[in-house]
Amino acid sequence: MEVRNYKIGENQSKQIVIEGSGQYVVELVGRGARAEIIGALTASGAEELHVDVTTHHRVPDTSADTFIRAVASDRSKVVLSGMIKIFRGAQKTNAFLTENVLIISDRAKADAVPKLEIEADDVRASHAATVSKINEEQLFYLRSRGLSEQSARELIVEGFLDVARKRIKSKKQ
Repeated sequence: MEVRNYKIGENQSKQIVIEGSGQYVVELVGRGARAEIIGALTASGAEELHVDVTTHHRVPDTSADTFIRAVASDRSKVVLSGMIKIFRGAQKTNAFLTENVLIISDRAKADAVPKLEIEADDVRASHAATVSKINEEQLFYLRSRGLSEQSARELIVEGFLDVARKRIKSKKQ
C-alpha cells in the first residue's frame, strides 16, 4: 500500500484529498497547524479500496477533520481505517474522524474502523462510522415523485458523495 506523508507546521493549513487506496499519515507538528482530510470515493467490479488515514497531533493547539465517504457497488470491498493519535502535551487539540460507506449491491462489502488514542486531557476528539444501504423510504419518496428506480438510486448516491465533494470544492475556490 502506497504511503503518503504530510507534515503541517506552525500556523499552516492544508486540505488533503483522498483519491484512492493508500495510507495517509498527517503529522501536525506546529502550534496552530490545521488539516482537513476529505475523500469522496467509489469502488466497483471486484475492486478493493483500502484507505488508512492517521493524524498525529504532536503539539498543542492543532486541529484535524477527516471526512470520508465511499460507495461500494458490484462485488467490491471498501475498508476505511482511521486513527487519531493525540500525544501527551498536545492540549487544546480538536480532532474529528468521520467514515461513511454506502453499499449499493448485495455482493459488495465494507468495513469502517475508526480509532482514537489520546494521551492528553484537554482535547476535543470524536469519531463516527457508518456502513449502510440505500434507505428504502428515500427510494420510495423519489419514485413517488416520478423518478425511475435507477434514476432515484443514482440521485441518492450522488447526494451521498456530494457532501464530501462540496467540501473539496469549497477550498479550491
